Amino acid sequence: MRLTLSTWNINSVRFRIDLVAKFIKAVRPDVLCLQETKCPDDAFPLKRFKRLGYEHVVLNGQKGHHGVAIVSRIPFESHDIRTFCGKVDSRHISVSFGSSAGMSAPLVLHNFYVPAGGDIPDPKLNPKFEHKLSFLDEMRDCAPLHPAEGDRHILVGDLNVAPYEHDVWSHKQLLNVVSHTPIECEKLLAVQSAGAWIDIARQRIPMSEKIYTWWSYRAADWVASDRGRRLDHIWVSQALGDRVTDFSITRAARGWEGPSDHVPVTAVMEL
Repeated sequence: MRLTLSTWNINSVRFRIDLVAKFIKAVRPDVLCLQETKCPDDAFPLKRFKRLGYEHVVLNGQKGHHGVAIVSRIPFESHDIRTFCGKVDSRHISVSFGSSAGMSAPLVLHNFYVPAGGDIPDPKLNPKFEHKLSFLDEMRDCAPLHPAEGDRHILVGDLNVAPYEHDVWSHKQLLNVVSHTPIECEKLLAVQSAGAWIDIARQRIPMSEKIYTWWSYRAADWVASDRGRRLDHIWVSQALGDRVTDFSITRAARGWEGPSDHVPVTAVMEL
């Protein structure tokens, strides 16, 4: 079966639900993972998603900050929520698809919202940066994020790190800017290595080519300055490495009225 999967840091699902609907109608993903939903579970716009065809929804939200959700056209067998760094701050949710979704073998999907880390890249001076580094260390050591041979797993989300030189507009100028510091890049790549994950974007797009999924609100003209970063990722386990048939970044969404500063990222797989 063909599976189309999208991930998007929506930066308030209630405020931007019309943009979500616009994207859904254009791309028609089977599964949409959202981050930074910024609403408690009982305020999530479930009825709107169900009208759009997404009957299967799992939520891990909180008032005002963070929050992740998975909305799906196809049913899932189970879901799980994990906490990191001893904080109940709504940064992870996972689902498992099986025979009820038409899968020939189980498929596990993890949706993450890694802490942004504040502005000062020093864990001694900035507790937010210390939290981010600890969060990445716990991801690295988390057993469910270490797929065994043959396991069909996917990890997506706003991982808040642009790990490679051409994942940012200027490698040299951003070396001391949170999201591209050497220690963050090292720790995110350690998460990837520990699970033998495949970064779909860099599997399909040469390392020499710049890729962005986020543009700051601070830019007066984000198109002209084009100072982006690749913070949003889709990773797959080794068993799915040859199953990806398409990958895209909906850059145009950054120019929609009242946009998120992130744009959707989509992968298509033959399972």
